[in-house]
Amino acid sequence: MRPTLALAALLFLAPILPAQAQEAAAAESAPADAALPAITVSDVTRRKMTDRIIASGMIAAVEEVQVAPLVEGQPVDRLLADLGDMVTEGQILALLSKSTLELQKTEAVASVAAARSTIAQAKAQRVEAEAAAAEAARIVDRTTKLRASGTAPQATWDTANANAIAANARVTVATQGLESARAQLALAEAQLRNVELMLSRTEVKAPVAGRIVARNARIGAIATAAGQPMFIITRDAALELRADVTEADILRLAPGQAAHLRAVGMTEALTGTVRLVEPTIDPVTRLGRARISVDSAGDTLRTGMFVEAEIIAAERDTLAVPVTAIGSSPEGSIVMRVKDGLVERVTVKTGIRDGGLVEITEGLAAGDTVVTKAGAFVRAGDRVTPVPAAVN
Repeated sequence: MRPTLALAALLFLAPILPAQAQEAAAAESAPADAALPAITVSDVTRRKMTDRIIASGMIAAVEEVQVAPLVEGQPVDRLLADLGDMVTEGQILALLSKSTLELQKTEAVASVAAARSTIAQAKAQRVEAEAAAAEAARIVDRTTKLRASGTAPQATWDTANANAIAANARVTVATQGLESARAQLALAEAQLRNVELMLSRTEVKAPVAGRIVARNARIGAIATAAGQPMFIITRDAALELRADVTEADILRLAPGQAAHLRAVGMTEALTGTVRLVEPTIDPVTRLGRARISVDSAGDTLRTGMFVEAEIIAAERDTLAVPVTAIGSSPEGSIVMRVKDGLVERVTVKTGIRDGGLVEITEGLAAGDTVVTKAGAFVRAGDRVTPVPAAVN
């Protein structure tokens, strides 16, 4: 008899059968095995995982070069560059007044000429002194011979010898005078070169190529290095993002990592590279800072703009499971693996989290099946009916 007909017969005869008979009949009509619970499972697969760090900060120049006047006290005559201009190395940015320095150059030229004239006079004096010394020496020789023959008195020899000594002294004085004149010439020529250098520095030139981001120079103002710089130039117009990064993420950053930058109003993201990870953490905000150089800023970015960055800290093909499959325990992260319909608890080590997936670095193998939601009411040793999760 089919089970349905048997059950109907038992119900019809229930009022007249004893209670024990009813229980026995119900037990015989029950199915041999109760239905197993259906549990959604996911396969452990190999996927391309990307470790992304989100940060934000302000755009600033990689290096700012201050241009100060190299000549003090001269008024600004002309300005040849303005804010925002791109300049090349050595380009003239401003001209300072030359009138005072040109007068100093005239004076220095005159000093050089006077020093050269003094040298000529000193040379002539030395020649004259040397000639006199030579004559005095000859007189001493003749007097010595006459004295030896007894025809010259001692007084004559003494006078000749004294004249020779005096003549030699005059040669020494003339020589020292010539050296002094040469020193005066060297000083005058150095002063002339200094004035010429100062004249050349009245042309305020750009020390590097880049973009002018500040101009404090004004026509008529007295140029001085003590105040604000005349110009500020961003070297090579290079910009960087100084991004604030959480204390937990800063250790995962390293120079050379790629980044994607986006600011308000930008239709496409810009690319960049982590240039420097600063070695300190702000004790108040508990934030670190990474400097991300912008590959090609063009006219899109401006100093002071707020920009968000997505930094690619790591990217690799690895095993992954849904984030929901990961549970926690005193031993660490766990998953519930299903093998031949039997649930078992497995301790795993996790890595990159990318979207709704998490990397498994240890504990599972490709092709394993895990319970999609770790919070499901299953325990190790339970038998279940695995139902594959929908593929996104």
